[in-house]
Amino acid sequence: MDESYHTYLNRVAKMTLPATYESQVKNLQESPKFKVAADGTRQPVSFPGYSAITPPGAEDADNSAVFKELAACQQQLFEKLEPDLLVLVDPASFHFTLADLIWDSAYRTAIDTNPDFESKLIDRIADCFKIYQDSIVETAPIRWQIMGLTVRPRAIEVSLVPKDEYSYDRIIAFRRAIYQSSSLISLGIEQQYYFTAHTTLAYFANVHQEIDRDRLSDTLQAYNMHWLDHPQEIILAQGQLRKFTDMYTYAREPNFPIVQL
Repeated sequence: MDESYHTYLNRVAKMTLPATYESQVKNLQESPKFKVAADGTRQPVSFPGYSAITPPGAEDADNSAVFKELAACQQQLFEKLEPDLLVLVDPASFHFTLADLIWDSAYRTAIDTNPDFESKLIDRIADCFKIYQDSIVETAPIRWQIMGLTVRPRAIEVSLVPKDEYSYDRIIAFRRAIYQSSSLISLGIEQQYYFTAHTTLAYFANVHQEIDRDRLSDTLQAYNMHWLDHPQEIILAQGQLRKFTDMYTYAREPNFPIVQL
């Protein structure tokens, strides 16, 4: 399910075009990952699972400047768009998803039917990390760059593209070490969609017919022009197994494996 380097670049570039925005903003939906609390604020609901990600923003000093830039982007979107349209992701949890593993109902079913599921997952991910680590020949930095803002039905993300083919190939090799593992496949872990490198900035909340969709599209395009003049680069240095309980919390236990990318 992996694309070639050039196919990936072309696909992600199209996702940030005005015509794509005009199509996507017609189909916005309220994210079910948040609910309205008694005080009127939106709070994350339980959404448990596991992913392989880079260290979250609060722990990733090497990319602090990029995460600061993304937080500034968040605030501008929040201020320029309709009140209550967006629920902002906590910048402390910003990260680059390397490989989604299991989540929500699939995760709940797995732990209900297999009491050893989590311990097996941890051990087998550690094996995958070692397979990837042992395969590395070159050790040049893995560099990815912000391409622009992307609209999903329930979220706004920033999509990224590799700075060079080497950086793309390394991440694809990492993903293959996971998704081609027969021991993980036997646990129900499988690749379910094409890889799109991204960091989620906000989820849609109060979606209604009166939303100014033209303003949303124009605001996203304007910020993309800003990034053309001020390119933002992220260095992918480490992958970690993380357990999430909702879209704000990505925890790591001492026995969770880590790999140097």
